[in-house]
Amino acid sequence: MEFKTADLSDEYGDELQICATAFQHYGGKRRFMGTIQTVKVFEDNIKVREAIESVESGSVIVVDGGGSLKCALLGDQLAALAASRGIEGVIVNGGVRDVGELRTTDLGVLALGSNPKKSKKNGAGERGVTLVFGDVEWRLGDYVYVDDDGVVISKIKR
Repeated sequence: MEFKTADLSDEYGDELQICATAFQHYGGKRRFMGTIQTVKVFEDNIKVREAIESVESGSVIVVDGGGSLKCALLGDQLAALAASRGIEGVIVNGGVRDVGELRTTDLGVLALGSNPKKSKKNGAGERGVTLVFGDVEWRLGDYVYVDDDGVVISKIKR
């Protein structure tokens, strides 16, 4: 997987979306890319688990948690499951936990921050919907590229 988001931006700038959210890296992979799979929840991670259990390997799960840092939507157990299924990464517009373990998992993980509190388990939320945060639209089936410079979204694979 050879790409740099800066190079993609230089070459295809007008065809890409650049995420404005200042995510932090938490996973063992700092560079990852894949097909976007979307989840929209608020302080409840059952739909996140469902996505991890069912999406194709090579996917990147994008979770819009409404920006809440009141609990974690991803922790070490779900991250390990995602890595074992060949998922490339999880991007969380919200919080994560088990940071030490996440850093040793073969998974890209971006989030706004961390919180040790677990989420609710009511099953509320949606999958496969277009998400809007970070001044971009996250659409099911588009491609996302992540490295230390940022997050780039493309309608086609680059």
